Amino acid sequence: MKHGWAGMDIEFYPTIVPAMSIITGRGDLGETDLLFGKRISKTSLRIEALGNVDELNAALGMARASGANAEWIALIDKLQEKLVGLMGQLATLPEDEARYLETKFPLIEMTDVDWIVTEAHRYEAQGIRFKGWARPGAEGCLARAGVDYARAVSRRAERSILALHESGEPVPEAVRLFFNKLADLLWILARVDRD
Repeated sequence: MKHGWAGMDIEFYPTIVPAMSIITGRGDLGETDLLFGKRISKTSLRIEALGNVDELNAALGMARASGANAEWIALIDKLQEKLVGLMGQLATLPEDEARYLETKFPLIEMTDVDWIVTEAHRYEAQGIRFKGWARPGAEGCLARAGVDYARAVSRRAERSILALHESGEPVPEAVRLFFNKLADLLWILARVDRD
């Protein structure tokens, strides 16, 4: 155990070096891998959505590591866990959905949307500090600014997932609603009346 920032004990895990290099050259011609051996253009709407979800996960990680309290860290950890599972869902083409379900990999369901709404109401009940338009970072709190940044990325992820769905590639309703509710939760969290 190493003593971390903000008085928290952080356990550092050993680094696992992959048996092969991450640099394979497979993406040099503008395609990337999806699950179940499928390949797709890096400029596709699906990869755009995946990239936005990946950036959201990183933004939440910045908020988590910036001195957030233990309650926020636990919430962010659970959100990040759900996003990793969701990326697996998005990395599966519609024709492989049944195969994905057989793997028992995590996926976003309506219970996850309900959980986010419950968390949002719980934080909202604590009171919200809000004066005029949002100015992330104005309070000088890096964790709140990080959550606000994650909120903006969540909205972008939502738009890219809706664009994918509207293009004719179906995205489950739970996934579409997840990002809308997540952005609401993050807006509330950045303004909850407590430190």
